[in-house]
Formats: sequence, C-alpha cells, structure tokens
Amino acid sequence: MSLHNRASAPGRSPLTDHVEKTDREGLARFFREIHDQHAIDQLTFVCIGTDRSSGDSLGPLVGTMLKEQGFPHVIGTMTEPCDAEHLVPYLQRIPQDHHVIAIDACLGQQGSTGMYLVAREPLTPARSVGLALPSVGHYSVAAIVNERSPKPYWTLQMTSLHLVMTMAAHIANTAASQFGLSSDKQDSPRGYRFRY
Repeated sequence: MSLHNRASAPGRSPLTDHVEKTDREGLARFFREIHDQHAIDQLTFVCIGTDRSSGDSLGPLVGTMLKEQGFPHVIGTMTEPCDAEHLVPYLQRIPQDHHVIAIDACLGQQGSTGMYLVAREPLTPARSVGLALPSVGHYSVAAIVNERSPKPYWTLQMTSLHLVMTMAAHIANTAASQFGLSSDKQDSPRGYRFRY
C-alpha cells in the first residue's frame, strides 16, 4: 500500500513550498526541468505500488509504460511491483550517482482527483497507513487518484481503474515526450496494451 503522506495525513496541508499541485501541462514542465538538469542514463524511476489494488496500481502501470517508452532505468512494473515488501531491496540496487524520480498514487482533498503533486523532494510511501518505509526520490510525482477518507485501503480498492490507467499513461507519455523518446500529441493516452 502506498499513499503519499503529504496528501493524506489528516490535519496537515498537502502542499509545502516544494510541492506543486498541477495538471498535465505542469507535469510536462516538471519533467522538462528534470531533463534539462540530468542525462536520462543517470536517472532511475521508482514506481511504487502493487498490482493487487486498482488505486495503488498506478506505480506499476507507470513503470511498465516507461519501460515500453524506452527509459533505461525503471524499478516497479506490473510483473515486478515495487511494493512495501520489495521497496528497500529495490532501492539498494540504484547506482549512487543516479537521481531518483519517485512515482506513487495518493489520496487528496475533495475536488483534487485527477491532479498531480510534483515535488523537488522525496515522498514517503505508506506513512498515513502506519507503515515505516523510507522516503524515496530526489524528485517525486504523486497522482491523486481519489479523495482521502477514514478508510484509505478501502478507498484505493474502490478507485476507478480507468482513471488510474489514464493518469498512468499521462505520466509515462509526458515523461517520454519531455525526454525526447516519443511525441506527446495524441489526445487519448496510450498504455492499454502491455508486452509482458
């Protein structure tokens, strides 16, 4: 289970000075900024989540799509999810000179579903549900897939898979476009066909 702490912790503002709530255009600016500062072969995407929950499958979906787009260093796919059990050993595989972009799903405030939280700082998976996992990333993207509730596990289980797949495709396609791996001109997101 991976929930983005900044968007889920009750009584705490989901945004800080380093976090921006944005749409797809802001997502493109964010990836363009990263591309301008780092070579693609020194970046690792860590896509957090599990394939056992519709809402929490965003990370593995993004990871699968990023690999299909040609990104060389991706952790967390549908066939090898980066869930709570595997997060720490997977992080140990990352070369020391790499910059990490963490991707995760989160629950957010009312009316914010479908938006993205982008940050030039790590995210902390699963803190709001009581798991002690390390913070991840030099950069992070959290997709707000549903509204927060007193029962976050249930809310993620009942999240629209269509929305999650659409947001995952937007993240992967936007990243690929900004890193020069593909054109981002299609109206409907790609990513519904996977090669396993």
